[in-house]
Amino acid sequence: MARKVNKYSTDFKMKAVELSKLKGSQILVAKELEISAKNISRWSQEYEAGELDSSAKISSPKSSIELENMALKKALLDAQLERDILKKAVAIFSKKDR
Repeated sequence: MARKVNKYSTDFKMKAVELSKLKGSQILVAKELEISAKNISRWSQEYEAGELDSSAKISSPKSSIELENMALKKALLDAQLERDILKKAVAIFSKKDR
């Protein structure tokens, strides 16, 4: 049987690491996102080494509009990640009610 290999975006990895730091537990976040805690641990090491930063590929912003655009994109990604986590939580809790 072939093993399924998942590809995660850099933004997803960064959000998972940030969420694990916020909650203080890589295992808890891994369960919520249904991924391996080893992935979050590895991504955390890459994040600390600066290898996971996707913004490093982008040149420095030149105007306040670009800065605002970057901040809005980050806020959107945060909201999307929170929404996805809440969707999974609702699905889990609704299964228990049945």
